[in-house]
Amino acid sequence: MKPFDSQPGEAPPPAQGQPLRLGAVSYLNTKPLVCGLDAQTDQFDVRFDVPAKCAELLHEGCVDLGLIPAIEYLRGDYAIVPGVSIASDGDVATVAVYTSMPIGQVKTLALDSNSRTSVALTRVLCVKKWQIEPAFTPSEPDLDAMLRRADAALVIGDPAFDIDPVAHQVTKIDLGAEWKALTGLPFVYAMWVGRLGAAAPEQCRALQAARDRGLAQLPAIARQEAGGNAALEQRALVYLRDNLKYGLGEPEQAGLRRFHELAAEIGVTPRLRPLRFFEA
Repeated sequence: MKPFDSQPGEAPPPAQGQPLRLGAVSYLNTKPLVCGLDAQTDQFDVRFDVPAKCAELLHEGCVDLGLIPAIEYLRGDYAIVPGVSIASDGDVATVAVYTSMPIGQVKTLALDSNSRTSVALTRVLCVKKWQIEPAFTPSEPDLDAMLRRADAALVIGDPAFDIDPVAHQVTKIDLGAEWKALTGLPFVYAMWVGRLGAAAPEQCRALQAARDRGLAQLPAIARQEAGGNAALEQRALVYLRDNLKYGLGEPEQAGLRRFHELAAEIGVTPRLRPLRFFEA
């Protein structure tokens, strides 16, 4: 893995007439943003990975736009597709620390390394809200294994859906809710990001249209995800409809800037960059 302050290598833009290479995330929470893109093969070539891998592919020039963790925007001379993100304004449900003791007593914390934004958010909350200085250790998202090594564990994405805190005898601390309590702002987890000039206005509009299609089809997405299980279908629908937000308006931008500022304050990132957007 490249160090956080490394400069991404330059990659030539896609040849005229070639589809834009998109790196998207394989979790449920991204499905409303990619709705129908796989059918637009003349415009987009989409691949799916975990969030951290999406960021690596963008930094290495292997994709033209990546749906990358919000902290990774600071690593390059990038722009953002306007109006589109994965965000929450309070409880997010699938980004959480699970702890076997009061959070103020935690000395060791295992980190699911699949999303660098969630890791950075955990570090910010440790300093700014929980006022603890735990030792961090990277880990695969297996809660039982993580809690054998540490007092608490960060788990994100679809794996967090399957964790029953009561069965595991742990407390779940929702990081979206903790951020809202700390700052009063929404939290942005990911957005479409690429090098300056990588996306034309019509391509940005197509990504915005994909989001709009996805938001109109949330029940169908939840039904497909559940595979006939009514309880899973309802859980997925509530998550997509109520926990997540998919815009990037002024409140989300303010939350994103505040996150970057606090991450810089505690040394998670060595630099700040203004939020810049592609034309749409």
